[in-house]
Amino acid sequence: MTPGRLDSLAFVTSGSEHSALEVRGLVRRYGKVTAVDGLSFELRRAELLALLGPNGAGKTTTVEVCEGFARPSAGEVKVLGLDPWRDRRALRPRVGVMLQAGGAHASARAGEMVRLVARCAARPHDPDWLLDMLGLQSVASTPVRRLSGGQVQRLSLAMALVGRPELLFLDEPTAGLDPQARHLVWDLLRAAKADGVTILLTTHLLDEAELLADQVVIIDHGRVVAAGTPDELTADSTPELRFVAVPGLDLRLLVGALPEGFDVSEPTPGRYLVQGAIGPETLATVMSFCARVGVMPTAVETGRRRLDEVYLQLTGREVRP
Repeated sequence: MTPGRLDSLAFVTSGSEHSALEVRGLVRRYGKVTAVDGLSFELRRAELLALLGPNGAGKTTTVEVCEGFARPSAGEVKVLGLDPWRDRRALRPRVGVMLQAGGAHASARAGEMVRLVARCAARPHDPDWLLDMLGLQSVASTPVRRLSGGQVQRLSLAMALVGRPELLFLDEPTAGLDPQARHLVWDLLRAAKADGVTILLTTHLLDEAELLADQVVIIDHGRVVAAGTPDELTADSTPELRFVAVPGLDLRLLVGALPEGFDVSEPTPGRYLVQGAIGPETLATVMSFCARVGVMPTAVETGRRRLDEVYLQLTGREVRP
């Protein structure tokens, strides 16, 4: 893969002082099922908001309403100051949409799809430049059905970006990508945001959300359960020390060696968590414990909880269908 330059993507924004996206009391029902239940959040211009939640939480439905593909049952949504359902024809040239399923015709060639979308835009990017940047120039003449999963993902992103959108909707943009392609996409999104593009991102990769997002909204059962910056969402957590070792260690020895008020657990096999008034002596005690039981700890970290830990506390560890 040979990406192009990321100096400037030269996206176009309207300069409006209004928020790019406002969701107020959004309700969306399917018969007797309420998929979204009074959801409210705001996305400011030139920011990236990560919309997080387990399967069935209402993320896809929320994004479909914001994109103008579904009508709210109640509440109000404004996209670039317009109603995405009534004004979807006016909004379509100003919004980029990346679907996880791809959205490209299976028999079309990759380059043809990007050029087709470009012809529908008033001031598109050069399709060849974008194909080159996303490492797709070598498969530009390849039918979509013959592309790998990662190539289809990058093609879908190219189709969403080529029209110079003001607002970009991304559904799992790095799903199935290798590390090199994932970092390339991250760089591209940072460059787009720096040039004024507003981005709504859904992802199951919590490290991706923590790395890229200005704001995070966590939803479950169609409602907001937490919202704020990544730092805000982890700020009130208890200091922790984390380390990795062989699973199933008898932690009673470590608990006995630590002062009163500490909590020691193994949330997942082989990953250990020490919570309390973490200091240098805590690290020394943990290392001494590991030496006594004859294990070599790895990935030793101290600090506040990560976003994925906060997310699991809010939404639970149960696997959703």
